[in-house]
Order: sequence, then C-alpha cells, then structure tokens
Amino acid sequence: MAGNILLVANSADEKAVRHALVNAPDGPFTVERLSRCADACNRLRSERGERIAAVMLDLWRPDSQGIGTFDALFRASSDVPILVIGHSWDEDAARLAVQRGAQDYLLEERLDGYSLPKALSNMLRRSAYGRSVLGDSERARATLASIGDAVISTDLAGNVAYLNAVAEGMTGWSLKEACGRRLEDVLQIIDADTRSRVVNPASTAMQHNKKVGLAANCLLIRRDGYESAIEDSTAPIHGHHGQVTGAVIVFHDVGASRAMSLRMAYLAQHDVVTELPNRLLLNDRLTQAIAAAHRHSNALAVLFLDVDRFKLINDSMGHATGDRLLKSIAKRLVQSVRTSDTVSRQGGDEFVILLSEVTHARDAAIAADKILAAVSMPYRINHQTLRVTVSVGIGVYPADGTDAQTLLKNADLALLRAKGRGRNNHQFFVPAESRRVG
Repeated sequence: MAGNILLVANSADEKAVRHALVNAPDGPFTVERLSRCADACNRLRSERGERIAAVMLDLWRPDSQGIGTFDALFRASSDVPILVIGHSWDEDAARLAVQRGAQDYLLEERLDGYSLPKALSNMLRRSAYGRSVLGDSERARATLASIGDAVISTDLAGNVAYLNAVAEGMTGWSLKEACGRRLEDVLQIIDADTRSRVVNPASTAMQHNKKVGLAANCLLIRRDGYESAIEDSTAPIHGHHGQVTGAVIVFHDVGASRAMSLRMAYLAQHDVVTELPNRLLLNDRLTQAIAAAHRHSNALAVLFLDVDRFKLINDSMGHATGDRLLKSIAKRLVQSVRTSDTVSRQGGDEFVILLSEVTHARDAAIAADKILAAVSMPYRINHQTLRVTVSVGIGVYPADGTDAQTLLKNADLALLRAKGRGRNNHQFFVPAESRRVG
C-alpha cells in the first residue's frame, strides 16, 4: 500500500505528517510537499517524478481559499484520491469537499501516528476497490473472483451489480440471478440477539459517503435459510468525477473464529476435566458475593472439599479412571446445591463450593451433610463399582473472613481439621486451632 503522497499544506503540517507516517504499517510513504494550489495542480497534470498515489490537502492555501482549492485539484486529476486536512473552526468546508468527491477528511489535531496512517490506508483501499469494481476488464473480475472474501457491488439505486464466487456461495444467489435485484433481497443480515433486520450497509455508505462496518454479532441469512456469522466492510464507489455511483461490500464468515474465541474465553475460566468454574472464576464470583453480602448484611459460606485417599485410585486404576471419577463427583456436587451457588474445582481432587447466601451457619452444615451423602453413593466406572468419601471444611462470612483470600484460607484450615478427625465429615473453622497450627 506504500506510495508517494502529495501534501498540499504548510511546513508545520509537513512535519506532523512525516512524523505520523514514519512507522505506518502500510508504508513506507514518501511525502512530497507543495504549498500553493497552482503548483499542486501542475504536479498532478505532469508526468515528472514518481506517480502520486494520494493527495493530502489543506483547503486554505496562499493562492486559493476553501472549497475552491479542492475543486481545482480535483479537476486536475480526479482519479487520485484526496484526503482533506480539516480545521475545527471550518469543518463544514471539509465535509463539503467529501460531498464533492474527496475520499475523506481528518481534522488537523488528529494528524497522529494512529489516526493518519489508518485514514490514509483506508482511503487507498477504498480507492483500489472502487477502481477494481468499476472496471469491466476480465482482470478485475478475475481478481475479485480469486480473493477469499465475498464481494458484492451495487449501483446508486442499491441494486446488485456484481458478486464474486464466494459471495454466491454465502448468499445462495448466483451472479445471473442476483444482478438487478435489491441488495436487501440478496444480502439478508439480521442482529443475532434481536433477530431484526440490520440497516442496509450499502445505503449507509452511499448516504454518508464513507466507509462503514456492520455491528458485532450480525448473521447472514443464506437463501436456503442457513445462518452464518459475518463481518463486513462497506465503502462508496466514486465515478471519474468524484460522485458516488454505488457501493462495494466485502464480507467473510467469522463463525469459526467467533466460536473459537468463545471457547478460549470459556476454557480460561473453567476446569478442563470437569468443566466446572476454575480458581480464577471462583475468586471473581466469591468477591462479588462478599460485596453483595456486605451491602445487604447477609452471610455466605465456603465449603472446601477434597476426595479422601484419591491418590490410591489414581495410582492403582490410572488417571483416565481418576478423571472419570472426578467428573461423576462434580456432577453430584452440582446436583446437591442451588443453581445460585457455585461449584468449582481448585485442582487435583480439591473442590470449593460457594453457598452464596445462608441464614445461619447450620445451613452450611446441612448442605455439607447432603454433599457427604451424595458423594458416598457408589460409582460405576469401567464396569467397576467404586466408593469414595470427601472431607469438608466450612468457612462462614463474615465471621471467618471478610475477603475472598482469608475466607478460602480458613475453609482450607477447617478441611485439615476434618481430615484429622477421621475424614468423611465436615468441620467449621475454629480460630483457636488455626493459631496453634500457625
């Protein structure tokens, strides 16, 4: 995307532009500056030097003022895209230039290393798309047919003028069937949450004469009803005199990438074996539950569990059997508590259960007894019957800790107390005993 940029502006803007483009990702860009409008027009008409890829124009020149400056440069070479440098005190002039054929405008204070390279690259891409779609040559059609993205172009009335093979497959419409039809008939897009139709992106791009994109979470409805998640970029197409003549829509299927992203986000907060919330998600929920309990002067409890003598099962029967047993235990734990509670796996054979609201400490004891009974029922794994028990330590907010870390630590100390008392039982945290352990 690199090229020669003709900057028609003062020396201060030149310094800012050169600095902003020095590390542009689509560069390198060569900047050639002229101050006077007449000199810039002569440069565009001449064939000397490197070809100009784009023009950056300050409308207020020593020999020309306002929109007349743009008109003069546009007449000199209408096929070169122009980015207007606007001023906050006269932004209307920059907008008028866009209406008359400029690709875009950027306010002077936005000539930074992020906004300028992005605006320049977008302008050059839009210009390239416009030229390729407008051209009737087989080379342009072959290029559009070979790219991996779907491409649809429309005329000014919003009727389909072209679609490539990828777009045919994604919409279910052939080029022959789609040409001349309303874009809304061929490209049916809905919001995945509301199921309502999304505003035609081509109409928006042509109306505002600027590049637009779909909102997140949009679905394309294929002709046969199949739905696919898509992302798109839509830009107006300009004629030789700068007028908007249509729009080009470039889109692709993001269903797989969205699903992968959601899966990765899920795995970051859940245990791989049991798919229970992991330590990270538990800490977040526990912190939120403590904040809510504090606001409403409620209590909550944390149950710290581990499976008694689980290492013997792993060593004698193998890790695969151990994992299947952990999955079965996890299922029983979830079934033993309320849906508003959280069952998590801390790692190994340790589990933590957050009882998000308890009225009295004995409510936690009742829940622990229910868990002990459920877990101790026999398991049928690999045609074998297994029996296991768990030990449970209980910490209650706010008596046993007013933050997540302290509450978990004290519930863990209570678990050691349960182990010391023969396993297969529950014990509350006892501060005096914890001091002796320390």
